[in-house]
Amino acid sequence: MDRRPALRLARHAAAACLAAACAMAAAAPPGADDPVADLLAERGLAAPPSPAAPTTLVGRVRDKAGDMIVSAMNFLGVPYRRGGSNDEGFDCSGFTRHIFESSLGFMLPRRVDDQAHAPGLVTVKRDELEPGDLVFFNTLRRTFSHVGIYVGDGKFIHSPRSGGRVRVEDMREGYWTKRFTGARRAEPLRTSAAAATTPTATAALPVAAAPVAALPGVAVDSAEAQRQRY
Repeated sequence: MDRRPALRLARHAAAACLAAACAMAAAAPPGADDPVADLLAERGLAAPPSPAAPTTLVGRVRDKAGDMIVSAMNFLGVPYRRGGSNDEGFDCSGFTRHIFESSLGFMLPRRVDDQAHAPGLVTVKRDELEPGDLVFFNTLRRTFSHVGIYVGDGKFIHSPRSGGRVRVEDMREGYWTKRFTGARRAEPLRTSAAAATTPTATAALPVAAAPVAALPGVAVDSAEAQRQRY
C-alpha cells in the first residue's frame, strides 16, 4: 500500500498549522501568549518561553529564516535518497539546496564540500548560530561531508543517511558535537541576523548536553544507533 499521499498530507497539515501560528503571533499584541512559541516548544524546537526572556527563534520565525524553517519542516519524514533533491527523497546536500532555493532564491552548489565554500556564504561561529544557517559535519573522514539547517535551540534539520528520513536532531549530542566542522550564513539572512543582535535579544544558546526531543512521526535514534550512523 502506497503511504506517500498520507505522509504528504500530514506534512502539509503540520506546515499549515505552523504557518497559521506564525500569522496569529504576528497579530498578537506584545506580551500576549505566543502560539508560535507554544508550537515550537511542543515540537521540541525551542524551550518553553518565559515572559522575561522570549526565545530568539520565536523572535525571528516571522522573517526569512522563519519561512525557511517552515519550508524545511514540511519535508519531515521524507526518505533519504542518494542524489535526491525533491519530495520523493533527498540526500543531505539535495535537501539544503532545495530549501535554500525555494525559500531564499539562493542557489547552492550540489556537493556538500562546494556548499561550504560557496560564494555568498559567510562563516559563522558555533556560538553565533541563527536559524537558517547551514551546519556542517565530518561524518566520512572529510571535513565537509554532511550538512543540515540550524533551526534554533541547539537543533538542526537534515536528511541523515540511507534508510533514514528527514528529521530534527540535537547538535549538543556527543555524536554531532565531535563532528561539527563549521557553519555558513547566506547573504539574504545577514540583515535578519544583524537586526536580532539588539539589547533585547537573548544570549547565545548553551552547548551543554540535552536529550533530543521526539517529533510526532519522526523516530529518534538510540545512542548505539548514532554511533553506527555512518
